Amino acid sequence: MRGGGDACGSQAGAVSWSRATWRPRPDMGSLSRPSSSASHGNLPHLLLFFLFVGPFNCLASYSRATEILYSLNEGLPAGVLIGSLAEDLRLLPGAGGQDLLSQSPQHSVAERNPPLSFSLASQGLSGQYVTLDNRSGELHTSAQEIDREALCLEGGGGIAWGGSISISSSPSADSCLLLLDVLVLPQEYFRFVKVKIAIRDINDNAPRFPISQISVWVPENAPVNTRLAIEHPAVDPDMGTNGVQTYRLLDYHRMFTLDVEENENGERTPYLIVMGLLDRETQDQYVSIIIAEDGGSPPLIGSATLTIGISDINDNCPLFTDSQINITVYGNATVGTPIAAVQAVDRDLGNNAQITYSYSQKVPQASKDLFHLNENTGVIKLFSKIGGSVLQTHKLTILANGPGCIPAVITALVTIIKVIFRPPEIVPRYIANQIDGIIYLKELEPVNTPIAFFTIRDPEGKYKVNCYLDGEGPFRLLPYKPYSNEYLLETTKPMDYELQQFYEIAIVAWNSEGFQVKKMIKVQLLDDNDNAPVFLQPLVELTIEENNAPNAFLTKLDATDADSGERGQVSYFLGPDAPSYFSLDSVTGILTVSTQLDREEKEKYRYTVRAVDSGKPPQESVATVVITVLDKNDNSPRFINKDFSFFVPENFPGYGEIGVISVTDADTGQNGWVALSVVNQSDIFVIDTGKGLLRAKVSLDREQQSSYTLWVEAVDGGTPPLSSTAKITILLLDINDNPPLVLFPQSNMSYLLVLPSTLPGSLVTEVYAVDKDTGMNAVIAYSIIGRRGPRPESFRIDPKTGNITLEEALLQTDYGLHRLLVKVSDHGYPEPLHSTVMVNLFVNDTVSNESYIENLLRKEPEISIEEKEPQISIEPTHRKAESVSCMPTLVALSVISLSSITFLTGMGIYICLRREKKHHREDENLEVQTPLKGKIDLHMRERKPMDISNI
Repeated sequence: MRGGGDACGSQAGAVSWSRATWRPRPDMGSLSRPSSSASHGNLPHLLLFFLFVGPFNCLASYSRATEILYSLNEGLPAGVLIGSLAEDLRLLPGAGGQDLLSQSPQHSVAERNPPLSFSLASQGLSGQYVTLDNRSGELHTSAQEIDREALCLEGGGGIAWGGSISISSSPSADSCLLLLDVLVLPQEYFRFVKVKIAIRDINDNAPRFPISQISVWVPENAPVNTRLAIEHPAVDPDMGTNGVQTYRLLDYHRMFTLDVEENENGERTPYLIVMGLLDRETQDQYVSIIIAEDGGSPPLIGSATLTIGISDINDNCPLFTDSQINITVYGNATVGTPIAAVQAVDRDLGNNAQITYSYSQKVPQASKDLFHLNENTGVIKLFSKIGGSVLQTHKLTILANGPGCIPAVITALVTIIKVIFRPPEIVPRYIANQIDGIIYLKELEPVNTPIAFFTIRDPEGKYKVNCYLDGEGPFRLLPYKPYSNEYLLETTKPMDYELQQFYEIAIVAWNSEGFQVKKMIKVQLLDDNDNAPVFLQPLVELTIEENNAPNAFLTKLDATDADSGERGQVSYFLGPDAPSYFSLDSVTGILTVSTQLDREEKEKYRYTVRAVDSGKPPQESVATVVITVLDKNDNSPRFINKDFSFFVPENFPGYGEIGVISVTDADTGQNGWVALSVVNQSDIFVIDTGKGLLRAKVSLDREQQSSYTLWVEAVDGGTPPLSSTAKITILLLDINDNPPLVLFPQSNMSYLLVLPSTLPGSLVTEVYAVDKDTGMNAVIAYSIIGRRGPRPESFRIDPKTGNITLEEALLQTDYGLHRLLVKVSDHGYPEPLHSTVMVNLFVNDTVSNESYIENLLRKEPEISIEEKEPQISIEPTHRKAESVSCMPTLVALSVISLSSITFLTGMGIYICLRREKKHHREDENLEVQTPLKGKIDLHMRERKPMDISNI
């Protein structure tokens, strides 16, 4: 825009303001430039404001001298772009207008020939705050951070031109300018540019009081709403709203409040307002914290201590505590001796509390002349020698005067005792340590320790003087020979600091005229470490539940030491017999246990603890700690065996004792009480809860059930209860309670046809029986105990197998009915049982008439049992037709009674023979059981004849 004005009508050569455009850069942060706001009444800023709000192409004409204004926040980091002079001066093509300095708008600054260069007219402070790129004309912030308050706080200094960088504080309170003089070269493009950089304030300073302790004085009679300015208000270097805005107190004491007033210059002053009635004599000062807060975001605060002193006014008058005092003066008292002092109290301060003393006008002049009253101190002194004509009683009315007050009155009644002679004198000479009239003795000093000498004398030298010791304590006063007026004070017995630390005694001397004098003696004992710590309880008995938490508190031991100072400081230690998991705090005496205790493992702990004082040498005492671990229900009942087995004879009587179920519980008391019960089979079995006795409610029959399996539950008495179970097996032992049961013959009325041609040794028939018992109780022996017929001895029975064989050949005379009464007996103990059966053998060729035979069976008379019953034995009674294969068995059975081993062998052979015999048994079996009696009735039944197969 060379040569001519612009649309704004600026004159050539006048100072013009440029519009600086702003292009955002990533490193600029929140920088805003250039500022277009006007300061209060500042003309350049106002012009800049109109420039920015006007059209962007409204520019003043440029002359060789140019001004430009930028603005930025204080505290920005280095490298932030402030502005580009080349762009803002339109030295580049496309910069918003015609290139004023070049006829080649298509070339950049660097492409100009010669190129443009920018430089500061003078280096000055340029390196501290801004840097200028000599080729591009860009201004950046330097490494030195700009602090607005440091630059412009003082507000002085004019604008300095001439190519240097200057700092300017304009009349506006908000203005802080950084001034630079920039030269644009070369000569053909020469420009002299004045750059102003306005530094904008940020809230980077907190309010600060000039002093940390602020004092304000308020008269105690200040009325409510009295306003007092608080001097030394807070100062905030920041400007505008960033400066101090409000004040407040941390504690208003319900007596004050705070207000803020602002003057024409915008300065804010805090005022203290009285809100209640003050009384200095009740409280003479109030202390609070005054806080100043600025208007920044966030706001910053500063504080100081505010001391509000209450100044005194004369609202109190002097007062005496007593209305009268009594004074005794001896007639020989020395002139100038103080005889008394009166003192009044005025609660005010300073001049308001000044008190003067004076006699009332009622006091006679003679009394005033004899006793002088100090008007400032209130001390009454003997002013003149007491003569013989002086009154013995003087009433002195004394006034206490205060400013603006009615005087307080006290009466001093002085009684004069006339004395002719001077009292005796007591002169002490101390042997023990004496400081300020107090004698110090160690408590362990031996008996007869000397304390002091006393010389007793009469000042007149005319009268005899006696003395004695007055007061209680372990002391005595003895004449010290050979001197007549010397006395020795000494101890009479050991002293104990813990019983009494201080004694006050008096040496009293009197003469023959009855006049006496006292010399007070104060004795202070010094403590020695002569006492050991003492436990309050030498035996500490504690209880704790088992399964305690780790580091559980047990107790706090307490031992006292009668000594004083460090000699009485007690430390606590565990004895060597204490387990390692117990801990004792040496300072507090707190006893803890670090692990869980198990009562079942150990129920009681007994060990010692020591209390040691800090004396030299130290003394100690010992106490015993007994800890009983209380039971918790943490153990289930435990059976001595997991499985119990009992052998019980069958037919055991109901509620008889089968056995004892032993169960234990490691817990004690209710937790260890165990109740037993039968879980299953409870309808048959019952158990005694207390004794554990197992009983059967009914008699047990092995033949019905040979064994029982029970489950017994044991439940303890804890809360909650714990339980366990055990398996009980009951095996029934057989007893001989079942006689053999005859299965064949089927009836006593049955019969068999025996052909006469039957050969001797042939098997005719058999008797087959079974026994429900077991063992020897089930071993059966057969024998014939009764015979009837033509020749019944022709038949024999095998005692073991029950086989009936023909012994001899049958004759013609043997035809007819042969009847054999067979006894079937077991080997039971203690008494064998048996059954009988009638075997009927009809010897004939045929059975032509069955009715005839049945009639014979019915009409047959009774058979007499043989007198001597055959011995129950496995060995048979007849051996004639015995087969050779049975001989080893018969021999073995014969020696069963000799040894148990032989008996077992025989049993094995017997079982083998029984199995062999079963193959010969008939398929149809009927039960026939006839009890054995002395005489047997034969009941006849119809029975068809049966053929013998081997005939």
